[in-house]
Formats: sequence, structure tokens, C-alpha cells
Amino acid sequence: MLEDFCNSTFWNSSFLDSPEADLPLCFEQTVLVWIPLGFLWLLAPWQLLHVYRSRTKKSSITKLYLAKQVLVGFLLILAAIDLALAFTEDTGQATVPAVRYTNPSLYLGTWILVLLIQHSRRWCVQKDSWFLSLFWILSILCGTFQFQTLIRTLLKDSNCNLAYSCVFFICYAIQILVLILSAFSEKNDSSKNPSTTASFLSSITYTWYDSTVLKGFRKPLTLEDVWDVDEATKTKKLVSRFEKFMAGELQKARRAFQKRQQKKSQGKPGARLHDLDKNQSQSQDVLVLEETKKKKKKSETTKDFPKSWLVKALFKTFYVILLKSFLLKLVYDIFTFLNPQLLKLLISFANDRGTYLWTGYICSILFFAVALIQSLCLQHYFQLCFILGMKVRSTIMASVYKKALTVSNRARRQYTVGETVNLMSVDAQKLMDVTSYIHLLWSNVLQIALCIYFLWAELGPSVLAGVGVMVLLIPINGVIANKNRGIQVKNMKNKDNRLKIMNEILSGIKILKYFAWEPSFQKQVHNLRKKELKNLLRFGQLQSMMIFLLYLTPVLVSVITFSVYVLVDSNNILDAEKAFTSITLFNILRFPMSMLPMLISSMLQASVSTERLEKYLGGDDLDISAIRRDCNFDKAVQFSEASFTWDHDLEVTIRDVNLDIMPGQLVAVVGTVGSGKSSLMSAMLGEMENVHGHITVKGTVAYVPQQSWIQNGTIKDNILFGSELDEKKYQKILEACALLPDLEVLPGGDLSEIGEKGINLSGGQKQRISLARATYQNSDIYILDDPLSAVDAHVGKHIFNKVVGPNGLLKGKTRLLVTHSVHFLPQVDEIVVVGNGTILEKGSYSTLLAKKGLFAKNLKTFVKQTGPEDEATVNEDGEEDDYELIPSVEEIPEDVASLSMKRENSLHRTFSRSSRSSSRRLKSLKDSLKTRNMNILKEEEEPVKGQKLIKKEFVQTGKVKFSIYLKYLQAIGWCSILFIIFGFVLYSVAFIGSNFWLSAWTSDSKIFNSTNYPASQRDLRVGVYGALGLAQGVFVLIANLCSVYGSNHASNILHKQLLSNILHAPMRFFDTTPTGRIVNRFSGDISTVDDTLPMSVRSWVLCFLGIISTLVMICLATPLFIVVIIPLGVIYVSVQIFYVATSRQLKRLDSVTRSPIYSHFSETVSGLPVIRAFEHQERFLKHNETAIDTNQKCVFSWIISNRWLAVRLELIGNLIVFFSSLMMVIYRDTLSGDTVGFVLSNALNITQTLNWLVRMTSEVETNIVAVERVNEYINVENEAPWVTDKRPPEGWPSKGAIQFSNYQVRYRPELDLVLKGITCDIKGAEKIGVVGRTGAGKSSLTNSLFRILEAAGGHITIDGVDIASIGLHDLREKLTIIPQDPILFSGSLRMNLDPFNNYSDEEIWKALELAHLRSFVAGLQAGLSYEVTEGGDNLSIGQRQLLCLARALLRKSKILIMDEATAAVDLETDNLIQMTIQTEFSHCTTITIAHRLHTIMDSDKVMVLDNGKIVEYGSPEELLKNTGPFYLMAQEAGIENTNSTAF
Repeated sequence: MLEDFCNSTFWNSSFLDSPEADLPLCFEQTVLVWIPLGFLWLLAPWQLLHVYRSRTKKSSITKLYLAKQVLVGFLLILAAIDLALAFTEDTGQATVPAVRYTNPSLYLGTWILVLLIQHSRRWCVQKDSWFLSLFWILSILCGTFQFQTLIRTLLKDSNCNLAYSCVFFICYAIQILVLILSAFSEKNDSSKNPSTTASFLSSITYTWYDSTVLKGFRKPLTLEDVWDVDEATKTKKLVSRFEKFMAGELQKARRAFQKRQQKKSQGKPGARLHDLDKNQSQSQDVLVLEETKKKKKKSETTKDFPKSWLVKALFKTFYVILLKSFLLKLVYDIFTFLNPQLLKLLISFANDRGTYLWTGYICSILFFAVALIQSLCLQHYFQLCFILGMKVRSTIMASVYKKALTVSNRARRQYTVGETVNLMSVDAQKLMDVTSYIHLLWSNVLQIALCIYFLWAELGPSVLAGVGVMVLLIPINGVIANKNRGIQVKNMKNKDNRLKIMNEILSGIKILKYFAWEPSFQKQVHNLRKKELKNLLRFGQLQSMMIFLLYLTPVLVSVITFSVYVLVDSNNILDAEKAFTSITLFNILRFPMSMLPMLISSMLQASVSTERLEKYLGGDDLDISAIRRDCNFDKAVQFSEASFTWDHDLEVTIRDVNLDIMPGQLVAVVGTVGSGKSSLMSAMLGEMENVHGHITVKGTVAYVPQQSWIQNGTIKDNILFGSELDEKKYQKILEACALLPDLEVLPGGDLSEIGEKGINLSGGQKQRISLARATYQNSDIYILDDPLSAVDAHVGKHIFNKVVGPNGLLKGKTRLLVTHSVHFLPQVDEIVVVGNGTILEKGSYSTLLAKKGLFAKNLKTFVKQTGPEDEATVNEDGEEDDYELIPSVEEIPEDVASLSMKRENSLHRTFSRSSRSSSRRLKSLKDSLKTRNMNILKEEEEPVKGQKLIKKEFVQTGKVKFSIYLKYLQAIGWCSILFIIFGFVLYSVAFIGSNFWLSAWTSDSKIFNSTNYPASQRDLRVGVYGALGLAQGVFVLIANLCSVYGSNHASNILHKQLLSNILHAPMRFFDTTPTGRIVNRFSGDISTVDDTLPMSVRSWVLCFLGIISTLVMICLATPLFIVVIIPLGVIYVSVQIFYVATSRQLKRLDSVTRSPIYSHFSETVSGLPVIRAFEHQERFLKHNETAIDTNQKCVFSWIISNRWLAVRLELIGNLIVFFSSLMMVIYRDTLSGDTVGFVLSNALNITQTLNWLVRMTSEVETNIVAVERVNEYINVENEAPWVTDKRPPEGWPSKGAIQFSNYQVRYRPELDLVLKGITCDIKGAEKIGVVGRTGAGKSSLTNSLFRILEAAGGHITIDGVDIASIGLHDLREKLTIIPQDPILFSGSLRMNLDPFNNYSDEEIWKALELAHLRSFVAGLQAGLSYEVTEGGDNLSIGQRQLLCLARALLRKSKILIMDEATAAVDLETDNLIQMTIQTEFSHCTTITIAHRLHTIMDSDKVMVLDNGKIVEYGSPEELLKNTGPFYLMAQEAGIENTNSTAF
């Protein structure tokens, strides 16, 4: 039929059976024309429909668009001419063949369609249609055949079909032009991201990314240079999609969960009873130990939760990407197996001289085409996988954040801040990692099956021997991997312990320095590190075994398979075709086999992570149904029969409260410690679980928590809290909250940056900022939870009058004030007395006093009556003091400790609620994440000196200096390095040798045929091949073991240097560096140096040598190949240089943009009650979304940069394969088949190795940064030496006399003096009190005595010895301090008192007795070895303070310094401490820094400091006679004479 259609032969195989092969013209004019046209017509309608659906606004006409349309117009004209020619031309045949006019007519229609499609693309963002580009490519490829046939015909007979040929040639040229034009991308104004507008050709080769790479090469990239991700990838879109599916899946999972619960409850009827029983037996002073047991029990009962919904929801959200990547991977896998078949063809081509040359060329071209398609598929598959990973990570991160804002308190208390942040960082990352492996699940199986199938075809059943070996090696590898996992788990524990100690060392560094305890802690860390390194060594040895097996596997497999093949049957002879095809197949098989264990372990990790995430995301939300909002209510707040609890398993904290609060009232809430005042406030905010009853609230609420929550940012940001700035109001509030004096002291005013958790502010400043924030928000109800506790008395008075009191800024608002300050009570409208979770009394001040109830009784206990019992004096009540309303006198137990324990207990019953336990927060967030370089980009504008407290982290830009590599290599040791290199080089030699040997072996098949193959020859071949293979493995093993020992040595040295240097660093280093950043060096960077860096260095060396040996082999076989290698090498290196610069910076940007997400998250979690009270959840969500998007764009760019590189490198690899196969074809006469096989099977391997080399180079670069960062802290300046040659005399100081002479000191070189020339004499055993306003320099005085601050001028002598002349430890061991905040370390009580074991147990018990702690400690089961938790969490603040006192009592030094140690203790404990100090330290020189005057009224002398100078110095009696600063202070505190303070 087709014969008639063309009037010529359609197909005849004789056409191909000649050296000058060609296809029949009829075949070219029909089939090859219709393929592209069919493709176009089939896809066009679908494409046009798609354009119509997703159309945007029409874009303007561009030159590019015009050029394309004009060229297609020409094509249309040419088709018309062709049609005309068909009818007019005289062909000499009777009839014009049908093909001559059907084809032009088809073309006419086609070009009109193309014009239409190109026009329609103007409504799209992406102007170039992918399928048009494919059509042009197909059309040109199919046209090539007709093109060369016509040229040949013309050469034979110059005027045959001349007109038709000319039209065809012009057409062909125009098509090529259009293809070139469609490679250019059209810019679009609306979209900033060029990936959306890139043309098809540009996007499959990532050419659109060139501009970024160039930019990154010229200068380090900044965030502005990185493009935003497109709308569909933005976090908000992703989350809203995901939540839709999540809701449905979670519903199903919850139903399944309830069914499980019902089944269980039917099974165990006794379970409920046991629960009740557990709750009743809770005695009053159950210790925290019970609590932990209970937690364990509870965790057993509540293990179950709605499971296995997360993966389904994620799948439904992202199934499109998964499908696309599935198809690409499938194509790639199938094409992978074409390579060995093509190799087989080429080898047979080389062996059979009779084959025509053109088959060789076609093979080469096919080699290249297959490789090219493979590369493009693989790279796009990877891009989709990584982008899917990124999207999954973003979705999880945003969902966890969103959940955190609504999570119920009960669920929230199951996680520490660190754990929640881990969900967001670690678990989201684990899911991200697994998405890149997800398709390997099916792909591995497919590859293994196909490999075995093709191998069977080559070698028959003897394949099974080889595969058997592989399968046998899998369990061995598995066993080793399991062992390794065990070691890693152990090591994680060691690492956690080491980091815990490091964290504590850094949090309590001041105490370590004061007490000279560094060596003891250094030893602890070293011991843990020793264990860790021992495990690392074991790990490394096992790892080397694994690598040895991995390298041995392919060799063993090929040796065994070939030997079995040769030995089984004497007819089997190994020829080149079989050998090299099999080796290529074995190489393919290696990949899925080695990936399987990795795949399984990453799946397991991800499944653990999904469970954790499911538990968190499926947890209960906060139930605020019991809080009713009513705007038209007549009362501001009303409690109706309200009972609330923190957790339904615990007893009720707030019982049956009925309380009405009228609008505009100022209500004071008072009660003993732990009576439920804060809980009452929390219940109003909806933070507690409702038992019964409800609370009605009218209007908006502002909240000041007891533990103020401060965000990392400027003071101004903290006060405005997202509102608009109103300058007048703002200044007014600053003045009212007494912040102006503080702002003057702070270097940057209200633009000073506050460190994380308000680290650089005093407690009082934090509380005042927190109060200012609430005041600035114009709310109706103000809940103030003890905002005056941390401020000085006079500041408290100021704030009360200006803000809270009847004439303050908040007058007219409803205010609830929790307070301990008795002297404000007369001014409030109503007082509510809370006790044990209920309201005991309520009424105005006078009513309650008249009632003579509990309130009046408590008040009298602690008010000193000056006149005969008249109530009037209470008002100008003496001492400005935070009176605690103590439980009535009858119930004061004999021992303070047990009393404070009792009180503390009521706190512990609330699981030491996170709002109270600040120390929970000490686990600095950034340490729990192993964030890499939290480097922050340089600021443009120079801020005021000292305004930035936290130095921005130093970011290295550009290449890592060579000196850093040297530093690392030195740490490994040059001897090890020689051995390592020697081992790897020998391995390469053995590798080349075994390849040559195989090539020689296969050439035997030409000399002998199957009958006369000598057995000795055969055995020799097998034996040597096996020996060379074994040698490869052994050399790799030796080199690896050397490198394991070397890198272990390096880890040890670097950590030692880092630790000793950090402990020697001066205090100011710790003030300006966040703990997180230092801990990061010990966690992230040291672990990189331990694990990742040695691995990447090893892989790099192996890759490098692998490539070199492959190239050497190819060049030995065909020397001409060198000509090809040189230009390719140049291109390779230049691409590499371009890429590394960009990639390195993008990786840095990724780390930089990632840490803000986590720190913002941990801030949010710790400030939840505040955010919820102010109802700012939306704002925080938005902030989080922007942060994630910023990070996403860096990750996206980084993914693309990797793909950009890979496409280019694979092209180079593919060209190497192409040229080497071309050489084989060109030099077929001089080469035999075995050489061809040998060269090509290696060349095929090179593509992947090249890719790996670049990856490894950038890995090594990224990881060496860890050494750079560790090195940065190894070179931190040190404080003075701990011990110098000049030792103080024995028994110094004997008297304890201290002299200051013109002493000056400053905190940091760039700041002003804090003490401006102090001169005074303190005689031995004198008692000195130091007073002064905040910031007068009181604490600087103590720091100077301990040389925490070094003198800027003048000197201090103690007993005639200048303290600057002796070693720090000699000085510090002789002084004792009782610090302001009692810091304890986790460990036994004994370790906390005496870390060096210098004292006997008797001495310690004696000290405890003097510190009133003996009965408490004796009452503990463990006694002195009672474990103190991190930061002393399981002791009350009072007990911690008493322990610090015991520390001081143990040291018995001549000089004691007390830094206002009584601030956190109630009055009785305070009294006890004072008495102990008076009796025990009577022979010592005591310096007391006081905020409350009555603590120092009995001193021998008082020193009044102001602005760094001594303004008054003398005995208290003298100073009270003159009207100086001290007299005024005393008057303010209501002290007229020295004995008015007697209790």
C-alpha cells in the first residue's frame, strides 16, 4: 500500500547491507515524517486545554516571540510552495505520487497549529512549551535521514528533484533556527524566579541558573541574590493543603485508636481502680523521686495514641511529585541496562573485522544518546526528590510550630523545650532525608532482578555463585552495621553526658572561676571524652571492615563467577564480550546491593520520627471552652464555681472559686508561697484544664508573668510587641516603668539588643520591660503576676505609683495584682487572700483588718509595731520589704528546710511548672540542635559601641585557608598520612593490574579454542586475578585502619586544646558569647571532626585515585585519548571552581537562615502563655512562615546548584565515554575486542566517579569548616595563668586586710570605667556593707577581688601581697563568695560541696548542720549522694542558697564576700543565714553587697558607691548623722537609727 503511496520501494533490507548504507526515500518520507507530526497532533489539544485553564494576564509582544512566529510563517509559505510544485512539476511519471501532495498539506495544517500554540503561550508564565521543543527535536532528528539521502541523490544526479530538495533544505534550516530560538527564555516582569519562565531546553540543562553561579563566583552570595521560591512552594500554601488531608486522616486514626482502647478496657477491668488508688496515696511531702516514678508509670499507661496517619496525609499532599519522579526513575533504570548491551555490540564489532564501519559509529552515537537521556532523567529525578524533601520538611516544621501555639498544657508538659525543637529540627530532617531514598524501595528490586536476568543470559547458571556471595555478604554487613549502631547509641549517651556537663560548666562558669574548680570539671569531661574516643575507634575499625567487604565484593563476585564459569564446563571460554559485559553488570548490581542496608536504616529512623511527630501533632489542643468572652457583661471577671487543674491525673489546684471583679478595680491577690495565686491567674488565661464551672471575661487581656519572658531583639521591639509606635505614649511608659535610667546605662538605649532569654538584663529590668509591654497594649484587663518581686524597693514604689496604683497609667482599667509587698495593700480597692487553691478572705484593706481573720494575723506577725498597737503605723510601714505572708506562727516547723520543702512541694505537685523552673531553659536551644555554623551575615551599619552585646558570629567567607588543612593534617600525624597515601596508591596499582590481567585473559579466547585450552594456563589466570583482587581489598583495609587511628588522634588533640582553652578564657568572653555558640563547637563541630570529616577525606582520596587510574588505563590503551582529556579536564576544573564558590556560600546561608527558625521556635514555646494572653498567635505564625520561606529559598537554590553541576559533569563523563568509543571505532584495525571492552567498561564507570569527586570536594570543604571554627576558639585569648612561679606565702592571708589604691576597672576594652579610682582600707576581720543603686559598681567590686575583671589602673593588696602578682587559682582558692544566684551542678550533693574530695564526711556534715540543712539531707534516702538534677531543679531556691552557704562554711577562708544572698529567701531563712554568718565568720573579713539596708545595719563600716566612686565610707551611726546619700536611702526604707532593724 505504502509502495503505491510513494511510487517507490518502501523497505528493502539490502539497502542496509552495504558500507554506504541508506534508508529508502519512501520510508523517510512517510514514517519519519509522520512520527513528529503524530506526536504534535496527539498532544496539542491537551496542551491547549491546559493553557486555557491556567491562563494569566496576556503579556506584551517580544522580539523573540515575533522571530519565532515569522520563521513559522516562512515554513507555512514553503509548505504552500511545495504543494504548488507537486501539482505543476513535471516528474516524468504518469501520476504524481500521493505523498507529494499529502505531506505539504499535512505540513500546512501543522504550521498553522504551531502558530496557534505559540500565540496561546502568551497567556502563560512560561512562554516556551516543552512539547513544542520536543517536536522540533524529533522533526530535526527524523529529517536528518532524508537530508543526507537527498544530498547523496543530488551528488549522483545534479538536477533530479532539484526544486523539492531546495525547499526541503530551506525548511530544515528554518527548523534548526526555531529550535535554537526556543532554547532562549523569555523574561517575565511578574515573576522574579527565572526557573518559572525558563524555556524547556534551558530548564532541562539548568542553564537559567548560570547567572547565579557567575554571581556567586564573583562575590559571595547574599540572601538578596537568592530567588524566592514560587507561590506553590511557599509554606502557607503547603500547610493549608497538608492540613486538609491531615484532618481527614487524623479523624480516621482517632477512630481506630478509640476502638483499640475499647478492646483494651474490656480486657482489663482492674485498671481503673489502680489509678484511683495511686492518686489518693499522695502524701504532702512526697519527694520528687516519687514524681519521677509516677511519670514512668504514667508513660506506660499512655503509650498508645492515634498512629500511622502522617505518611498517608503527606502522600496525599505530594502525590504528583512522587508520580513524576517515579516515571523518571523508571526510564533511568531501563536505560541503565542498555549500556552493557551496547558495550557487547561494540566488542563484537571490534572482534569481527567484517562488520561495516557505520555500525560502530551508530553504536558510539547511541552510547552518547543513552547516557545523555540517562543523565537528564536522573538529575530531574533527584531534583524532584530533594524538592519533595524540602517541602516535607517545611510542612512538618510549620505544622509543629502551629501545633505548639495551640497545644494543651498537659501535652506541652510531656516535652521540654529542647525536645519540641528536636521535633522541628531532627525529625523533620530525618523525613527529608528519607524522601530522597523513597523510590529506591522498588527501584532496587527492579535493578537486581534485571541484572540477574542479563547476567544469566551471558554466563548461564554460574551467575548464581556470584550472586550467592553477594547475598551472603549482606548479613555479615548487617551484623557489623548492627554492632556499629550499638556503639553509636552508646556514644550518643556519652556525647549527651559530655554536653550536659559542658552546658553546666558554661552556665556556671562564674562559680567555677570564683571557687577555682575548673580542673575538677575538666577531668570529668576528659574521662567522658576518653570513653567516647574509645568507642569511636571501635566504630572506625568496624567501619573499615565494612568498607573492606564492600571493595572485596565486586572482585570476589567476578572471580568466583568467572572461575565457576570456566571450571564447570571445558567448552566455556571467557571471551571479551562476556567478561566485560558481565563486569559492567556487576558494577550496576553493586549500587542497589550497597544501598539496601542504608535504605533500611534510614527508613527505620524515619519511622521512629514519624511516630514522634504523630504523637505530638495528634495531641490534644488547649480547651478554652470554660473561659467565656462576653463584651456586654456587667463585671470584668467572674469566676463561677470554678475548679481547675494542671493535669487531670493530679489533684485540683483551684477549687470551687467564686469571685466577682468589677471593671476598673485594682485587686490585690495575696497568699503564702504555693497557695495557688499564679494558678488562679493562669486559669483566667485559659492555660489550665477545666474540672467544672467557668470564668467569664469581659474584654481583652494583658499579662505580665512572674518569670518575665523576653524575646531576642531590641528593647523597643519587646515593648511594642508588634504594635504601631506612638512616640508620646511610648516615652510616657518608659518613664513610668522606671526604664529611663537603665536605658541611659545601656550603650544603645532602647535599641540595645537583648540576648536570648534576656541574658544581659537583670531580673528587675526584665520584669519592668515585661510590664511596659503589657502597659503599651491597650487592653481592658491587666493580669500582673508579682511584677514587683525582682525590683528594688524604691523602684517598686515608683512603678506602683506611676503604673499600677490608683493614680498610675492604668487607672480605670481592671487590674489583678499578685503581690508579696504588704505596704501597697492599703491603696488597693480589694484584697483577695488565697490559700490552698481557694479564696479564704476577700474585702478592702480596712475590712480585712477589722475582721481580725487570717490576713490580719499574718500581717501582725511581721510588722514591727513602733507605737502602742495602733494600726496607723502599718501605712508608713518601716522596712520596704517583700514580706511573704508566712503561714501562721503555730505551724512553723522546727527546721526551716523542711518548711521550705513543704512549700516547694506544692510547687512540685505542679510538675515544677515550666513557668517557674527557669532552669529548664538553661539547655540552650542551639545546643540541642546541632545547627551548623550559626554564622550571621555582617551588618552594614556600624552600631553604637557596645550596643550589640552578642558579637555576631564570625563568618568565614571564601575559601578555607590552607593553614586549616595543615592544622588538621598535623593533628592526624604525618606518619599516619604517609601510610594512608601509600596504602591507597598500592590499591590503585592493584586495580589497574587486575583490569589488564582480565584483558589479557580474555584475549586467550582468540589463541585457543575450547578444545585445547590448557588447564595450567586457566588456573594461572584465575589465581592471579583473584590474588590481585584480594590485594585491592587488603590495601584499602590497611589505609583505612591507618586513617581511623590518625583521625582519632586528631579528634583527641583538637578537643583537648579546645576545652583547656575555653576554661582559660576570661569572663568577658563568656559575657559576649552565647552559651549556645560555645556548646555548638563542642557538639556540632567536634562531632563533625569525629565522624563526618574523616569519612569525607577518605572518600575523596579514593575517588581521586579512582579517576586517575581509569584515565591512565584508557590512555595506555589508546594514547591519542590524551588529546581529548586535556580540554575536558580544563572544563571540568573550571566548572568545579565556579560551583564550589556558589555552593559553599549557599550552604552557609542555609545554616544562617535555619537557626533563626529554631531560636524563634524555642522562644515561642517558652513564652506561650504570654503570646496566648495577648492573642498574638497569628503574628508569630506569620513570622515563622517567613523564616521558613527564607530558609527554603536557600535550600532550593542549593539543590539546583547541585543539579546544575551534575548535569555539566555528567556531560563531561558522557563525552569521555563517547570519545573513547569513537577512538575504538576509528582505530578498530589496531585494537582487539578485549582492549575495547577493557577501556569502555572503565569509561562507563567514570561518570559517577567524577560526580562523586566534586561532591566529596565540596563535602570536605564544608566539613573542614568545623576545624576552622574549633581553631577559632582554640586561639581565644586567655586570662592570666592559674598558677605562676610567684606563690603566695604559706597560710596567706592570715589577717585578711584588704587595701584598694586608686583602683580602676572596666568590663571590656571598648567600654567606660565601671570603678573610677577607688581607695580604701579594710582591716582584718572587719565587717563591711556595700550599698548603692543598680549599676553603681557593687558587683564589679567583688569581681575585681577575684580578678574576674583585671585592673585598668591601681591595685588591690591583701595582707601585703598584690593580688595581680600571683596565679589566679592561688588567689581564688583563698577567698570565699556566697553568690547572688545559687548555682548547683548535676551530680551528688557531695560533689556540689567538695568537687576535689578535700574534706572528710564529718566536716561536710558539720557544715550542713551550720547551714541548717542537716535534718533535710539526713532525711533523704541517698544522703550525701542524693543526685541533684540539672541546675538544682529538685531543690527549692531557699535550699540552694543554704547549700551555697555550706560551701562557704567548708572553705573557712579569711575573706568572705556575700553578694545579696538573701534576695530569694524568706525572712526566717534570711535571719538564720545572718546569724550563722555572724557566729561562724566572726574572725573573717566580710564584705556584704546589699540591696536591703537592714542586712548591713550592724556592719562595722558601710561603703556607699555611686557611679563607680565611693561617696561615703564610715560606720552606719556616723553616716546616719549626716544628711548624705546613705541617710536618704535609710529614710526611704524607714530606718531612723541602727537598732530599728531588730526583729
